[in-house]
Amino acid sequence: MVAPPVSRHVSTMDYRTLMSAFPSGVSVITAVDADGHPHGLTCTSLSSVTLNPPTLLACLNTRSPALAALRAVGEFAVNLLHAKGQRAAEVFSSPVADRFSLLPWRRTERAGLPWLTEHAFAVAECAVSHIRVVGDHAVVFGEVHTVTQDQDRPLLYGLRRFTGWSAEGEV
Repeated sequence: MVAPPVSRHVSTMDYRTLMSAFPSGVSVITAVDADGHPHGLTCTSLSSVTLNPPTLLACLNTRSPALAALRAVGEFAVNLLHAKGQRAAEVFSSPVADRFSLLPWRRTERAGLPWLTEHAFAVAECAVSHIRVVGDHAVVFGEVHTVTQDQDRPLLYGLRRFTGWSAEGEV
């Protein structure tokens, strides 16, 4: 009798449950395609990489039109959502075709990238420096060229729900 093969990975559900217990900030990654049309998606997989040169990474689904756009043009924006930006997070994680028609936005000054002006407390314009595909996602490295930022409380996502950052001492 031959023993069944042992799985080398946990189930998708077990992995999702694990990662849902790790809260993170919420961003919307935006880009324009070669024709100038805006694209965007909600992203909680965002991290600083290095200060010199200032570089961050974002993990994007390989089937995402936003990924295709930033590959074509070589630039993208990271919109950090504030505590009242949940609507933007939901819109940009939905299957709605024209997400930008549902929320106010404008183009950034340097590169003309989509900036969610009423839902993001910060926007960073980035130039793609590397892309590495891992499974069904691409790790996009971006060198940060400009940052526009206001003071506000960030939106967080964890345990499959949104919440705003609490100030020290608040419950």
